[in-house]
Amino acid sequence: MTGSWEARYAAEFFGALILVLLGNGAVANAFLKNTTGNDDPGLANGGWLLVASGYGLGVMLPAMMFGSISGNHLNPAITIGQDVIGIFPWAHVAPYLIWQFLGAIAGQCLILALYWPHYRQTTDNEAVLGTFATSDHANSQLNGFVTEMVGTAVLIFGAMGLYRGMFFHQNIDIANIGVGLLIAAMVISLGGPTGPTLNPARDLGPRLVHALFPVPNKGSSHWEYSWVPVVAPIVGAVIGIWIYKIFFGL
Repeated sequence: MTGSWEARYAAEFFGALILVLLGNGAVANAFLKNTTGNDDPGLANGGWLLVASGYGLGVMLPAMMFGSISGNHLNPAITIGQDVIGIFPWAHVAPYLIWQFLGAIAGQCLILALYWPHYRQTTDNEAVLGTFATSDHANSQLNGFVTEMVGTAVLIFGAMGLYRGMFFHQNIDIANIGVGLLIAAMVISLGGPTGPTLNPARDLGPRLVHALFPVPNKGSSHWEYSWVPVVAPIVGAVIGIWIYKIFFGL
């Protein structure tokens, strides 16, 4: 990483903003009423592939823009996992987390502004909430926890391999593309039960926007579930990074 810590904080803010803007924006385009991604027969309702592409690009593009500046965490689980393993300084964990959450909130506010007419036309409360935050469709917090924990462990293990693997050692941009594809694959393959979030900032920040702003046709913010997409990804990140360290070192 290069640059001052202030520049790194800014990179985490704008990176998280772009992640949420492209990822949750894809959800809004796919599931809100009368959007081009939902109702235009020429696009044949992109649905879950549209969402997966949004999140994959939402991670890949900031990685190319800011990876050399901040390490492109964009995710409190990654920051905490790297601190636990001893490769990120404890003194900068809290600032990274704060700017990641603020970026996620800013990104969601932009989505709310851009899709405001479509929120007004969408009467399904759960569809509206889905453009902000995740939930467990089996109504099981245990299932949600396991899904988010395992998914984040696989994500962090895979990202560590892509960035530290010898094949990509001299070509970081190819590794960035690989991480974007990994995120897209995770959403396609493991997104059925919960969404998924894999990132506490991506869920909690937008959920706060849902709760505090006068969102049209919103129902409950489901705070009873909100701890799951915060705690489970952190646990999963620590597990994933430890498994990688045990077998392959750092």
